[in-house]
This record gives sequence, structure tokens and C-alpha cells, in this order.
Amino acid sequence: MAEATRPGAADATAEEPRLAHLPISFFAAVMGLAGLTLALHAGESALGLPGWPAQAALWATIAAFAGIAALYGLKAARYPHAVAAEWHHPVKLAFFPAISISLLLIATALAPDAEGVARLVWLAGVAGQGALTVAVVSGWIGRRPFQPMHVSPAWFIPAVGNVVVPVAGVPLGYVELSWLFFSAGLIFWLVLLTLVVNRLIFHDPLPGRLVPTLVILIAPPAVAFLAWAQLSGGGADPFGRILLNAAYVFAAIVAVQAPKLFQLPFALSFWALSFPVAALAIASMRFAALAASPAHLWIGAGVLALLVVIVVGLIARTGLAVVRGEICLPE
Repeated sequence: MAEATRPGAADATAEEPRLAHLPISFFAAVMGLAGLTLALHAGESALGLPGWPAQAALWATIAAFAGIAALYGLKAARYPHAVAAEWHHPVKLAFFPAISISLLLIATALAPDAEGVARLVWLAGVAGQGALTVAVVSGWIGRRPFQPMHVSPAWFIPAVGNVVVPVAGVPLGYVELSWLFFSAGLIFWLVLLTLVVNRLIFHDPLPGRLVPTLVILIAPPAVAFLAWAQLSGGGADPFGRILLNAAYVFAAIVAVQAPKLFQLPFALSFWALSFPVAALAIASMRFAALAASPAHLWIGAGVLALLVVIVVGLIARTGLAVVRGEICLPE
């Protein structure tokens, strides 16, 4: 009680829980904004879109990354125990590589106009992604007991996120390094896909806050297609078609589950909807160009329109949640 009588103590007490509970999953919002940036950029050549929306989205992405990184860095400095608790959490652990993936996506968006800056950002992202992949996978193996209920599509983020590396890595000249990360991501996708599908079919349904992560099922094959297109110099070959159509299959499965989302209260995990949809839009437009397929161009345009609606809705709903004090609360 004496603590509360000090000047400013009440404000500190009110502030500390908010900052201490700032979730690492907030970086998924950066991934979503970066995905929107890249999708709008793809739409410039595929659909004749003007360049300013992609540029505006890029600056918004950079600002969001800088702001969230600064806040999370402050949290790490003031509440290291809270960061450690997230690191040891079986679900939250998977979101740490969203930091490095965000850097890789920002580098991809910067590359056409600022290759030197993009190279530095990409190298930082690669170093972070490599370190986090090893750390997270090592944490999965033998250090703590995991139960089937702990597995969710969010587990794709740490290891399968490696397939993002070649999208900018090949144009920047890092071909062999891109093959390394692509190989790791593809192998872990197959392993984790088996675990995730087993959990979804044979065990209890996902908790409400994790239901939006079902959309993450779309991302690995869609991004892997984009990476394969860079590495192979094509993408319209049989393997590329398998990857893209796998993304469509998962999109259809997720679409059937979509009505459940409207029954859930908003949470930051809803940002998991954005990046996979962006990846599907970009992959569709890329294949349309490679195979001269008007059908895939229409699919890409439709998914891009859906993406814009999703991101605008998420931004509005996140802002409302901030004003209402509905986020960064103890669970």
C-alpha cells in the first residue's frame, strides 16, 4: 500500500502491466503489412495499379516495425522475465521469428528501389532467421514436454519461414544461401504439416484465439512457390504447380472454416489472416505472368481485393482495441 502512495506510483502500476504483456505476436501485424506492400507491388505490373499505394504501405510497414520493435525492446529491458515467459511458452515461442521474417519481407519490398539498404536489411533478417530457427527447433527437441494441444499452425512460422529467404536473396545474388534456407524450410514444412494435421484431426479443437492461425496453412506452399520461381528461374514447371495448387487446396479448406472467425472476439492473432492471403495473391499473379493464365490473374486480383479489406479491417479493429484497452492484457 505504501507503494501506491508515492507520486506517480498509480500511473506506473497502470503502465507496467500493459508493457509487460505486449505480445510477441504483434510482429505478425508487420508481416501482414509487408505482405500487403508486396501484393500491391505485384499488382502494379499484373493489374496496372499505380505505384503510390505500395509505397504508402511500405512506409507504414517500416513505421510499424520500428514502433513495435522499440516497444518490445523496452519490454525486454524492463521486464525480461515476461520475455523469458513468452520464450518458454509452447505457442508464443513460435512467433519470435516473425521479427526476422518481417525484416526479410521489408528487404524484399525495398530491393527494387534501394538495393543497398535492402541488402543490409536482408542480411540482418537472414542472420536472425537462422539463429531463431536453430534456437526454436532446439527448444522443441528434448528440453520440455510438449502435448498435442500445444501444436498449432503457428508452429510453421519458425522453420517454414525460411522459404522467404530466396524471394529477395536470389535477386540480391545470394543463390547458394537461398538454397540452404529453402531446403530447410521445405523439409520442416512437410514434418510440421504432418504434426499440425494430426493435431487438428485427432485432438481437441484449437482454442478461440488460435483459430485465426488456421489461415497460416496457406502461407508455406504459396511462399515456397515464389521462392521456387526465383531459384529455378521459372515456376510454371510441375513442382511449382504442385506448390501453388497446394496453397489453393489449403485456401479452400480454410474458407470452409472461415465462418467460425465471425463468432470470436477480436485478438491480435487475427493478424494471422493477412500475410497468408497476401502470399496467395502474389503467387497467383506471378503464376499468371509465367503461364500466361488469365484465370490465375483473376484469382490474384480477387485475393488482392480481399487482402485490402482484411488489412483495413484489422487496422481499424486494432486501433479500436487500443483505444478500449483490450490488448496487452494478462491472459
